[in-house]
Amino acid sequence: MNSASVADVTLRGLGVCCAVGNVVLHGLLVPDHLEEKFYIGLLFAVGSAVMLVVTVGLVTLKRPMGAWLTGAFVSLGMIVGFLLSRTVGLPGGYYEPGWELPYGPLSLIVEAGFILAFLAWAGQRSRPRTVRRPSEAPDRTRIAPGRRSGSTEADAFPIDVRSATRRRSDVDRKRATSSGSSSRAVF
Repeated sequence: MNSASVADVTLRGLGVCCAVGNVVLHGLLVPDHLEEKFYIGLLFAVGSAVMLVVTVGLVTLKRPMGAWLTGAFVSLGMIVGFLLSRTVGLPGGYYEPGWELPYGPLSLIVEAGFILAFLAWAGQRSRPRTVRRPSEAPDRTRIAPGRRSGSTEADAFPIDVRSATRRRSDVDRKRATSSGSSSRAVF
């Protein structure tokens, strides 16, 4: 499994969790809202059914763009409906004065979470996914520690090794001849 598929599975899983949370939260509110304002309860029921289909689509489809888009639009519509119902009100004089704890904040969290998961999923899909095999990688030569790319051996070793070795050999020879016939070994 490559990193793109790990991200895909993770984001789909997050989207599924948010969609299921949306279905559960709005499903619990349907009966009360059908009695209070029928069309609000009906919108909750339809929204829950659509998000259930989105959940199935995210799990089963090979290319789930349609499921993601549908879920994102439904989630955005629910967020806008929530905000309008608490500010200017909805048609038919429907106005909610409070946050309807805990359902209101939890609904906003799962709806915003779904939208963010969709945006992250769409963003990771738009990045180029070219993976180079070692045989296709550009040819690179190893550079010894302390060396810069394009530098010569003279840059890396400021002392000429050959001339230093030659000088040492000359010194050893002079010692050997000056010691004469001593039994001392010269290394």
